[in-house]
Amino acid sequence: MKLFWHKLRNWEYWSMYVVYAPTIILWVFYAIRFRRWRFFQFANPAIKNGGLYDDSKFDIYNLLPKNRYPKTCIVRNSERVNIAEIIQNESFKFPLIVKPDIGCRGVMVKKVNTIEEILQYKSALKADFLIQEICEYPNEIGLFYYRFPDQKKGHISGITGKVFLSVLGDGKRSMKQILSDNPRFRLQIPTLKKQMDLSEILPKDEQRCLVPFGNHNRGTEFLDYSQKINAKLVAVYNELLGDIDGFYYGRLDIRYNTWEELENGINFSIIEVNGAKSEPTHIYDPKHSFWHGQKEIYRHQRIFFKIIRQSIKLRKSPK
Repeated sequence: MKLFWHKLRNWEYWSMYVVYAPTIILWVFYAIRFRRWRFFQFANPAIKNGGLYDDSKFDIYNLLPKNRYPKTCIVRNSERVNIAEIIQNESFKFPLIVKPDIGCRGVMVKKVNTIEEILQYKSALKADFLIQEICEYPNEIGLFYYRFPDQKKGHISGITGKVFLSVLGDGKRSMKQILSDNPRFRLQIPTLKKQMDLSEILPKDEQRCLVPFGNHNRGTEFLDYSQKINAKLVAVYNELLGDIDGFYYGRLDIRYNTWEELENGINFSIIEVNGAKSEPTHIYDPKHSFWHGQKEIYRHQRIFFKIIRQSIKLRKSPK
């Protein structure tokens, strides 16, 4: 019952259908305004369906410079493959990350330590998936970037800092008992106990990250880092993304070493790119109200609308 009230009081746990109900109405207006139901594809013509659905993560990685994302290969469900051979040919070292090529919100993202675990994952998923090196940089953000189609330089409209689900040992209580102290973490216990021994007692002051993925539905806390946006950071991502024809709107999930290095364009890796379905996830900072979140969603939808309008106009113009 306590968890029920925690989720009710904190709107970050509410159904996306509630949070995005006004957006659905707005999209009906957009469809009428643009006279096409698939208007969203013009937000990012370089990505299938603009990145709203059925878009391949692997295809999106291929839009980026290869040194800016972790080494990744795709395993096609329709093909007979030798996983051991793939691991050897790609010079992969365990542990690795596996995740669906088409998916969202961190569903079915998993850390694997053996070839047998990859085979089990393949059997359970029954869809194309990616094998990816683990990015060792300790910090992660979600960076929302947009650029109008007739401009070379874009903008950063929001940054989400991510605090991974971690526990600090006290030498007395089990990890499950420590997790139970925090409602956010307690929600993850049913999933975590299937993956690890939560009865383990950590030594005093030992900190252990239990979920190394920056996904909200895996216990990560989202914080609003938008105050960190500055000209240096914008310049880095204009240089990286400004020449990608057909990518205008989306959120990049980025692992990095230090903030100073990130601002200088070094020691970071883009672990995922989302297109039209991107959320301005900084709205989920616990300090923000539901109405603040609605205001930010609407601001981004207006940007979305302007990009699509301009993208359609440019494609109708004679070369």
